[in-house]
Amino acid sequence: MVRDDRDDPFDNIFDEIERMMNDMTGGDAGFASETHIDVYDEGSTLRLVADLPGVNKDAIDLKCDGETLTISAASDRREFDERIRLPARVDEHSAKATYNNGVLQVTFDRAEDSAAIDVE
Repeated sequence: MVRDDRDDPFDNIFDEIERMMNDMTGGDAGFASETHIDVYDEGSTLRLVADLPGVNKDAIDLKCDGETLTISAASDRREFDERIRLPARVDEHSAKATYNNGVLQVTFDRAEDSAAIDVE
C-alpha cells in the first residue's frame, strides 16, 4: 500500500503553526514585536504603562509633543521604538516617568482646553 501524505493531518503541522504565528505577529518570526503598552485616562491626568523587559534605565529615551509619546529603548535582545498617539492632548512639560523591574510608567497632566477669547 502506498501512503498518501496529502491525507495526513499532521504532515505540515509545523508549517501551519508558523503560518499562524506569522498571522498573529504581522509576519515577524518568533514573538510579537509590539511593546505591551496600556494607557489610562485618569481624569486630569493620563498614565501610560509599558513593559520594557531587560532594558537599562539609562537606555530609555522619551519624547512627547503633547499628542504623541515616543519610547525608544534597547536591551541586549531587542530594540523598542514605539509611538503612542495619546487619547487627549497633554502638557508635555508635566511629564513624570519611573522605571522599575522592566515596567515604565509615564504620567502627564491634561492640557487645558482651548482658552476663550474675549472680543472687545
